[in-house]
Amino acid sequence: MKGAAAFDTIGEHSSKQKIAFLSSTFPALSETFVSREVQALKSRGWRVFAGGLHRSDESVLDEDGNPIRTAFVVYESRFRLLRATLREFVFRPARSTCTFWRAFCDTVMPGEPTPFVQRLKVPLQAAAGIGLASWLRRCHVGHIHCHFAHAPTTVGMYAALQLGIPFSFTGHANDLFQRRALLRRKLERARFVACISEWHREYYRAIVPRDPECYPIIRCGVETTAWKPPDRAEEHAGPFTLLTVGRLIPKKGIDLLIRAVGSHSPGHGKPWHVVVAGDGPERSRLTNLARQCGCDDRFRWLGAVPNSQVHELMSQADLFVLPCRTDENGDRDGIPVVLMEAMACGLPVVAGDLPSLRELVEDGITGRLVPPDRPDLLEAVIEDLQRKPALRAKVAAAGRARVAAEFSLDMNVARLNHALSGNRIR
Repeated sequence: MKGAAAFDTIGEHSSKQKIAFLSSTFPALSETFVSREVQALKSRGWRVFAGGLHRSDESVLDEDGNPIRTAFVVYESRFRLLRATLREFVFRPARSTCTFWRAFCDTVMPGEPTPFVQRLKVPLQAAAGIGLASWLRRCHVGHIHCHFAHAPTTVGMYAALQLGIPFSFTGHANDLFQRRALLRRKLERARFVACISEWHREYYRAIVPRDPECYPIIRCGVETTAWKPPDRAEEHAGPFTLLTVGRLIPKKGIDLLIRAVGSHSPGHGKPWHVVVAGDGPERSRLTNLARQCGCDDRFRWLGAVPNSQVHELMSQADLFVLPCRTDENGDRDGIPVVLMEAMACGLPVVAGDLPSLRELVEDGITGRLVPPDRPDLLEAVIEDLQRKPALRAKVAAAGRARVAAEFSLDMNVARLNHALSGNRIR
């Protein structure tokens, strides 16, 4: 594992405990909230070693424009991973056997309905966790925090068991629904579970009731001093610009936006122009749908873009639209960070009406919510906001205030800092 070489250069213990962050890939353009958390914890004196299960092929920059690097990649070299796992069994046979026995029991009795194919992955992920423990021991890690409750937390949980240290995790969306695995066991064993919303907290408590301090509200925060409204002059003379940012997958509801734009007649108002930043498996289908709806000339498809460009796009847009929904497989969004970023930038937002989103977007106050799968209502809401610039300004100001009050990076990293320090979070 190439990342293991990074551990050879680690110096003496710092005044704060060393922790490992584990996600699917690190860094990732679609998961900049993880790298922000890591950087913010480092600024508070923590020694953080952030890595992923897989190597990221994306270049992600920090707020100063420097590339963010990974400390380790679990599956980068299967040979080195196997060697590290075998080393643990040779030098720590009792501990390794105990860890693997726990994984075997989890495979047989996962505590919740689990497909057979998913169960077969558990022993392999446990072996990866044992190998990861071999590397993390060299840098004296005392806690493992995982982002995403599926594979990263499975590997991290067994690595923590092998090391005899606590672990915690942050669940989001797809990892809790479509790709859920051993969630009950993880909720039972984690020192704490970071809840990105009150809705998530109640979801976890319905599965495993625990004390409130075990389920602290720690939202994916936004740096409100960097994401802020631009100095806007008078209203521009161009088209009314709608911006949407996200993976092109069914739960994001981009097809609903296309149908809304396709059925809209500008009348005496400005025509709508839509900028789509993001890529994904639905891109071909969505561009074909735009052609079928006769509005492909009103869409600009940018593909995946860096965070710095997202910031620039938000400064040029009139409205941010993310009509997310629950897809046919039950997958849905938690609270998309891009919505917080848009609100922090002073953009009025229109979003799909999902339970978790109501904690961020209060309809008619901090933005507008539209029932999922209603392109006709989406069109009406967008047109209403276009015709009422005073309302746009009002919800934009209230939206930024909401983000600053509850979703700022500083506030939520302080909460994470307390949780990692073992302090009670109120």
